Amino acid sequence: IDNIKGKRIKNLLIDSKDIAMLSKNLATIVIDVPLEINFNECKYNKPDNTALMEMFKKLEFKSLISRFTNAAEQKPVLEQMELFSPTPAKPKLNTEYKHISTIDELNSLIDQINQSSAIAFTSIAGANNSTDSIIQAAISLDNGNAFYININDSIDLNTLKPIMESTEIQKITYDLKSETKIFAKHNIEIAGSNFDIMIASYLLNPSRSSYKLEDIAYDYLQVEFESEPEANAVKELINKSDAIFRLKPILEEKLKDNGLIDLFTNIEMPLVPVLAQMEMTGVNVDMDWLNNLSALLSQKIEDIQQSIYTIAGTEFNIGSTKQLQHILFEKLGLPSTKKTKTGYSTDADTLKSLSPFSEIIPLILEYRELTKLKSTYADSLPKLVNSDTRRIHTSLNQTVTTTGRLSSSDPNLQNIPIKTEAGREIRKAFIASQGNVLVSADYSQIELRILAHVSHDLELINAFSNNIDIHTRTASTLFNVPKEKVTSDMRRQAKTVNFAVIYGMSDYGLSRELGIPIGIAKSYIESYFKQYPGVKWYETQTLEFARKCGYVESLLGRKRYMNEINSQNRQIRELAERAAVNMPIQGTAADIIKIAMINIQQKLIMHGFKAKMLLQVHDELLFDVPNDELTKIIPLIKDSMINAYKLDVPIEIEVKVGNDWCTAVPISADENTANT
Repeated sequence: IDNIKGKRIKNLLIDSKDIAMLSKNLATIVIDVPLEINFNECKYNKPDNTALMEMFKKLEFKSLISRFTNAAEQKPVLEQMELFSPTPAKPKLNTEYKHISTIDELNSLIDQINQSSAIAFTSIAGANNSTDSIIQAAISLDNGNAFYININDSIDLNTLKPIMESTEIQKITYDLKSETKIFAKHNIEIAGSNFDIMIASYLLNPSRSSYKLEDIAYDYLQVEFESEPEANAVKELINKSDAIFRLKPILEEKLKDNGLIDLFTNIEMPLVPVLAQMEMTGVNVDMDWLNNLSALLSQKIEDIQQSIYTIAGTEFNIGSTKQLQHILFEKLGLPSTKKTKTGYSTDADTLKSLSPFSEIIPLILEYRELTKLKSTYADSLPKLVNSDTRRIHTSLNQTVTTTGRLSSSDPNLQNIPIKTEAGREIRKAFIASQGNVLVSADYSQIELRILAHVSHDLELINAFSNNIDIHTRTASTLFNVPKEKVTSDMRRQAKTVNFAVIYGMSDYGLSRELGIPIGIAKSYIESYFKQYPGVKWYETQTLEFARKCGYVESLLGRKRYMNEINSQNRQIRELAERAAVNMPIQGTAADIIKIAMINIQQKLIMHGFKAKMLLQVHDELLFDVPNDELTKIIPLIKDSMINAYKLDVPIEIEVKVGNDWCTAVPISADENTANT
């Protein structure tokens, strides 16, 4: 202690000698503990290559797979790191083929095809599959023979028309919808009990991020595609058609083993030509309306911007997170909430919670909404209008969501806001064709009706069977008031609770959604389960099944695998539990509307109607209908949607008619009866 020069430190140590010695003792590593360890077993060993690759494939660590497979090329680094040892690459596809260059050779190929029960094919068009002609095609047969066809002056594609339209010959493809659209440009329909490799792979594992043919072949055939230079695209096309043919029996067997073959055969595959037709038809757009709307939005955005600057006392970039953080939390002194890597959060939920503290917050939220609507829709939609058809052709995707719902892209027409005035203005741009009207048919509360069916809850079943407003009924219980005393705000909150249960929302999530204390949110959920005990039973049974079997399924057998349901990580586990509760309901809703779409399209074709199905947006279908077909089309649509699947409660459809998507007005029950 005498060696300590600092007087203050020296006195502290003298006065706290016992604590100092205890601290030293606690900080000293004990080296005389008796251990029963074989240190040779602790030596580092290189990984099990086979097991590691399987894990990488399961988790879709594609960059690591590439690094692992090409380890030999990185030998100096790898020897130093001792992370990977080289592993044998998968065998490369190298399919032999014959080049069809004359009409005689093509006729000979057709003779061979006519002796086959199935063919696999793939084709390449120009840059835009919806407009450009086929320039190359590859066909593989069941005898292992493969053929390349270059469509040119000496090869007429129409020679293949009888083959493609034959119902006796199965067509095995990858992305049948794209092939259907390509061949339709040549007035050729792809018929037969077709098999789509991409859709089959999707049903077997709906959680994958993508379904590239190369990845599917790697997983199920244990082969890789040869990386060919651009000049040898022919070889790549042939290898693809060969892989498609070889994948079909494997995937078909797995679909059967997993109870998915009926869903694949009766819903997903018949839906393909329906979606292809909808995409080719496209939606009529009022360009003048969009241009005027863009100008109006610009003016409104500028006005809001000036109001924000006035409150802030300075001009700044409202779109800059950093500058917005400075204005809100430093200059205006608003209470800060959750923190991110770049400072305090300014996301939508955070800003909503700050609304009571400053009038600048609602303006910022409105500014964000209007700028997004302007850039995403008012300014972008005119650029996406097809120059030939003068219509917008969105893509309706079958293999994106884990629940089976369709998604929309290029552009996404499912995310146009409908609850805000500005969002509804965008919908006004979608108009009927000349001499036609738009018909919107929307399932009424279909997910809640499915919940009543799967939960067998008598209260829910009674409410829907007797046409009692379910949100008012729930509100009456939550707020302990007679139904006639339920206010619009009570009903709004009850509606949120009704759907929160479907999505497995926690009391914390509900409190954020409604802006109420967690304790009140918890009491709402408890009250809900007391009112509808069957729903609690459904939730409990579903989670038990998921934990035991590792998946959940819709009423029609659509599966979602839930590997995370037994995770030790609470956040991951609870996220999986919410998804498990929701998927059977949302998946069934997706299946039902798909069945309705298939049946409607078949009836439109059967009766020779000119009406066209244009869009599917969640539980809504949009049609372009000639005025003289209206009285026949509405009952056809309603009947097909109502009878797509039988539930324990009635299914109801709300039908609207108008010249544009926004101002369409509901058709009353009396009008529907009269029309029928």
